[in-house]
Amino acid sequence: MKAAAVAKRQLITDADFLKFRDFFYRKTGIHFDENKRYFVDKRLVDRIEATGAEDFRSYFIALRFEARGEELQQLVNVMTVNETYFFREAYQFDCLVTDMLAEVAKRKRKGGRIRIWSIPSSTGEEPYSIAIYLLERWPLINDYEVEILSSDIDTAVLEAAQRGVYSARSIGQLPKAYLERYFTKRADNEYAITEDLIDAVDFSRVNLSDPNDTRKFRDIDVVFCRNLLIYFDDLSRRVAAEAMFDAMTPGGFICLGHSESMSRITSLFTVRRFKDAMVYQKPLAGDAA
Repeated sequence: MKAAAVAKRQLITDADFLKFRDFFYRKTGIHFDENKRYFVDKRLVDRIEATGAEDFRSYFIALRFEARGEELQQLVNVMTVNETYFFREAYQFDCLVTDMLAEVAKRKRKGGRIRIWSIPSSTGEEPYSIAIYLLERWPLINDYEVEILSSDIDTAVLEAAQRGVYSARSIGQLPKAYLERYFTKRADNEYAITEDLIDAVDFSRVNLSDPNDTRKFRDIDVVFCRNLLIYFDDLSRRVAAEAMFDAMTPGGFICLGHSESMSRITSLFTVRRFKDAMVYQKPLAGDAA
């Protein structure tokens, strides 16, 4: 729908946009630049009409003062972008099973717990990719108790992740043997992941900007936080990075997207360059950051 058509439905003024942008930023840490204006306006108009509000002003008042936050969650779901597929940026999964986990395992007793956190989970392709990589390519998988945690602020994608049904495009990078082993092709030409893999991932809703959400995550050995911080401004990135730092074990690793740099956000982490990937590490006790 073109901008003119949207304007006939509802008018989101410049002042409205700024009010909403500041409110959404305070709640989520996500900052919308002016170049996202059409994207934001259209989704705001959709929610105004879906709720039956008379105009932006009445909608915004109700949004700010709602007790349970249900409409805010609806907004978060439509304002966040979820584009992913299995084995995306697989070189980091290679690094996980060849280098990062080797160092993590050395600091654990045999049978000890290793915790991997994938955020954002989106529709589940990343955490399930991690599970498949561990099962197929990490020889010590049976020697440790591995927990895969996966979180997102968007409840709709979390529900999709827990259903575990994917399009042909989403599984296009998977080797045929893995596809046959971990998926069942359905009559509608989509692919359902096995119940064992669904059960292997613990999904939860988390807002990285909310300490009440993040403080329950502790003793994390590896974090995958790829292509999320690009939606934050400098302050929100630093808050998120510090929350993940606090959640991690000393010596733990964090992987960002290929266009992201932790060094530009905070000096808490050190850079580690492995054969397959460059990642960031929380210093071991006694080491200087």
